[in-house]
Amino acid sequence: MKIVCLIPARYGSSRFPGKPLAILAGKPMIQHVYERAKCAKLLSYVAIVTDDKRIFEAVKNFGGEVLMTSSSPRSGTDRVAEAANILGMDADDIVVNVQGDQPLFEPAQINEVVEPLLADPLLPMATLIYRIHREEEIFHPHAVKVVFDERHFALYFSRATIPYVRDRGKKANYYKHHGIYAYRKAFLDIFMNLPPGKLEQWESLEQLRALESGYKIKVVESHFDSLEVDSLEELKEAENLIYKCGES
Repeated sequence: MKIVCLIPARYGSSRFPGKPLAILAGKPMIQHVYERAKCAKLLSYVAIVTDDKRIFEAVKNFGGEVLMTSSSPRSGTDRVAEAANILGMDADDIVVNVQGDQPLFEPAQINEVVEPLLADPLLPMATLIYRIHREEEIFHPHAVKVVFDERHFALYFSRATIPYVRDRGKKANYYKHHGIYAYRKAFLDIFMNLPPGKLEQWESLEQLRALESGYKIKVVESHFDSLEVDSLEELKEAENLIYKCGES
């Protein structure tokens, strides 16, 4: 059984066009993501997957592995599924999807998200969550919230504030979703053929397609937060964090 990491990257972004190639501490942002993924010892292969020649050439220039997909995938998961087929992966292989806008994710998070699939051969997919400590994230639509059952299976993901606490005097813990997934290759083949769900389209959250179709998603609480870069301001914040930690 192989465990590979595929990092979807697209040039077109409504909030930050061309962000995979934005220079962060002297390197394209996508290079930071790639190099961090390469530090995860569980992985036998890491590659960027894109449909854009500019990103393809940039990855080649820094010596990374890159796969060109078609422009038809509806989401990052669909793009990863197409790339897994290009690689000829087996049904039981595990694919890790790390978003190309998470240049500061911890390589240990690869282990965290893969562990449930290694423990349960019937589990189709898993993803990471993080307990929210900054109050502004509870109400910000860019921080996707998640609620889950007692066995840590996701009940719902939303850009809205969930759960809603109606009565005064009661408090809830809020969790946000990290865009790091692990899937069994066989489930990726199923996922890419599922019809787009209404919830997925309304919330613009691809993982809701799986829930709407009745598939379970195991959520794993990570102790690592990870800044997602969606603006020039967040790019600057990420750069400050890199220099503060003495990285480059």
